[in-house]
Amino acid sequence: MWGIKVFFPYALRRVDCGSCGVKVEAVPWAQGKSPLTTTYAWFLARWAKRLKLEGDRGGLSRQLAQCRAVREDGCGLGLGTPANLNGVSAIGVDEIARGRGQKYATLVYQIDAGAKRLLWVGRDRTEKTLLRFFDWFGEKQSVALRFVCTDMWKPYLQIIAWKAAQAVHVLDRFHIMSHMSKAIDAVRAKEVKELKAKGKNPVLTGTR
Repeated sequence: MWGIKVFFPYALRRVDCGSCGVKVEAVPWAQGKSPLTTTYAWFLARWAKRLKLEGDRGGLSRQLAQCRAVREDGCGLGLGTPANLNGVSAIGVDEIARGRGQKYATLVYQIDAGAKRLLWVGRDRTEKTLLRFFDWFGEKQSVALRFVCTDMWKPYLQIIAWKAAQAVHVLDRFHIMSHMSKAIDAVRAKEVKELKAKGKNPVLTGTR
C-alpha cells in the first residue's frame, strides 16, 4: 500500500449449503486460497514481464530501493512530479500515533476546496520531519501556499514560520479551546483562593 508492506490476515467465511454444498466467501482483493492480494499479484506479474522482455534488472532494483526509502524516511505517495503539485494552495499538517509508546508519523494533506488528498507521510513529528516535507514539496510550491492548518505543536509552528511565512496559519479549534479552558480554570481557582482568604463565600467553586 503506497509502497509500504502491509499484512492483512483474514479468514474467509464458509457456508455449508444443503443444495449446493460448501461455498467459500468471495472477496474483491484476492482469488481462491492465494496468500497474495490481487493488486500485489498484478504488481509482481508486471515486473516479471518487464524482466523477461527487457532484462531490466536495474529497474527492479530502483523500484525496490524506492519502496525501502518510503518505509524508512516517509514518502510523497507517487506525487513527486511538479505537475502533480500545481494548484496546492492550502495544506493541513497533523500527526498520528504509530505502534506503542511515543511514536508518531507526520501527515501532510492538501485541503483546497474540491481537492483534498494525502500528500506526504514522514517518520516522527520533529522539525527535521516537516523540513523534509518542504524539501520534497519544493520552494516554488511552498511560497505559493496561502493557508496552512496545524495544531499548536511547536516544531510544526517553527518550520511553517520559516518555510511558509506568507501563508495564513490557522490553528485548530480543539487546541485553542483546550488552552482557553486551562486559562479559565487558572483564573477561577485564583479568585476562589482570594475570596476564601478574605473570608467571603467562594461562589465561583464549581461554576466553570
